[in-house]
Amino acid sequence: MILGLAAAAAVAVPASASASTGAHRADASPVAGHVYVNDNTAGTNTIAAFERHADGTLTPEAGSPFPAGGAGTGAGLSSQGAIQITPDGRFLLAVDAGSNQISVLRINFGGSLSPVPGGVIPSRGTLPDSIAVHGNLVYVANSGNGEANYTGFRLGLNGQLVPIPGSTVALAANAAPGDVLFNSTGTKLAGTEVGTSKIDSFTVGFNGRLTAAPGSPFPAQGLGPFGSEFRPTNPDQLFVSNAHNVGADTGTISAFTDAFDGTLTPVAGSPFADQQTAPCWVEITHDGRFLFTVNTGSGEISRYQIAPHGTLTLLGSTPVSQTGGVGAVDARLSPDGRFLYVDESKSGKVGVFAVGGGNLTELGTSPFALPTGATPAGIVVS
Repeated sequence: MILGLAAAAAVAVPASASASTGAHRADASPVAGHVYVNDNTAGTNTIAAFERHADGTLTPEAGSPFPAGGAGTGAGLSSQGAIQITPDGRFLLAVDAGSNQISVLRINFGGSLSPVPGGVIPSRGTLPDSIAVHGNLVYVANSGNGEANYTGFRLGLNGQLVPIPGSTVALAANAAPGDVLFNSTGTKLAGTEVGTSKIDSFTVGFNGRLTAAPGSPFPAQGLGPFGSEFRPTNPDQLFVSNAHNVGADTGTISAFTDAFDGTLTPVAGSPFADQQTAPCWVEITHDGRFLFTVNTGSGEISRYQIAPHGTLTLLGSTPVSQTGGVGAVDARLSPDGRFLYVDESKSGKVGVFAVGGGNLTELGTSPFALPTGATPAGIVVS
């Protein structure tokens, strides 16, 4: 990010520092799922894995962190979606930005990770930083200067990725894509260009290739469009954060309708004031009623209510406690929607917030330490 916060080195906190707390919580609360973080570690990249308990607390998974197979950069990535879980829950996909690769790992019973034979392949560009998955269709955003693009792959039954011929969409050298994502039906794909302040919009063909919408790329409604998400309950509504507006407390969130041909049209009143600095990562509740955005520059999570037609009403903001919240990045809800997990990259920890409608309350036991050396980028929850 222009602010330089996402690139801050993580504070080295021994994983064992949180293990005792997690073990104590495990006695009282059963395991309900898992949380995975792309550590983006220099040299051999790793994936941190946690047991997620019913009360929201985390315990490091035995054997964590797990080798991803490629290399990280050792610095934060200016992106959303650097790690994803396939819809069937069988595989985890992660970018290896330091080696220009993508890794696929098998999610074992119990939550541990195993490498897929032949599961590490070139990203067909440089500095891959975001992954989109719908069914067996996968797209990756490569953000490296001079080789920025979106490239498509098919995921086989055994976890191998196969490039789709003719799927690569070249971008401007300075595009710096920060996010690539499908809508819930897999018929649309969008991407944010942080460097050029534009938004790419495509329709997706049966062959997996993309067709640019008339007029794409569309101008963003602020500087540095960054995080984005289609509304889970309406695949024709897209929300995008504008992270790099000049000055403190000038961040905004844009809302668009996405037409049949991919044309993006701002909803009435968009963009909507955030009253914070650098809103970057966007997450929408599964019922489509509320939107949360992590403000990396001011250390707060803004909370909005979403009207049926896409208008946003700012409800307020919730501070991230660790290091004043500055440097908090990616966020993801648990499948039941009860907890929001936040990648606190600057402190090398994961924060946990209880969700009550449009309200957030950080757990008293939060945050939980990531492995030593992690410079985390991306988080997923099962």
